[in-house]
Amino acid sequence: MKVLNEISQALQNGDADLVTEKAQEAISQGISPSNILNDGLLKGMSIIGVKFKNNEVFVPEVLIAARAMHFGLNILKPILVNTGIKPFAKVVLGTVKGDLHDIGKNLVGMVMMGSGLEVIDVGIDVHEDKFIEAVKEHKPDILALSALLSTTMAEQKVVIDTLIKAGLRDTVKVMIGGAPVTEQYCRDIGADAYATDAISASEMARKLV
Repeated sequence: MKVLNEISQALQNGDADLVTEKAQEAISQGISPSNILNDGLLKGMSIIGVKFKNNEVFVPEVLIAARAMHFGLNILKPILVNTGIKPFAKVVLGTVKGDLHDIGKNLVGMVMMGSGLEVIDVGIDVHEDKFIEAVKEHKPDILALSALLSTTMAEQKVVIDTLIKAGLRDTVKVMIGGAPVTEQYCRDIGADAYATDAISASEMARKLV
């Protein structure tokens, strides 16, 4: 449908106002919110994701596209709630203790929300006990731990060890990410998955659940 392609293209261009306008137009045409989400918004974000991996666009463009996606989601949310469509999984997301970086974490959160995940962001410089409290309170499917410094990445292991001590390790999948983190490190500390960027993190989350 023409309007869904227009939503996808507007999102890729980072035009939040046009995404909003076209999403409302699609609703008025009687197109289902799930179609608007999948064939308009997610399609556009998926194309941005491929371009990002191919170095055709960069973090600023992804952030602008993610912002445009949020505008579209804000139009759809009330209707999705009324039709009973729920997020397919829940993620608790945060940057580990001692690390004040949040751009990467925020980008991961935005892309995850855009792909149909419910995201509870517990912030930056998060103590392991706060992660445990969040897991107990929200019962997420995934716990996503960000570390942007080689000096703080060890905290990801601390969180996993604390989960084990609390008897919660089997209740949640643990994803890790951040500049110094590697696939080998993921295996070494007993995490379930590692992602190199926000798009990969969102795709990995879908695979985990």
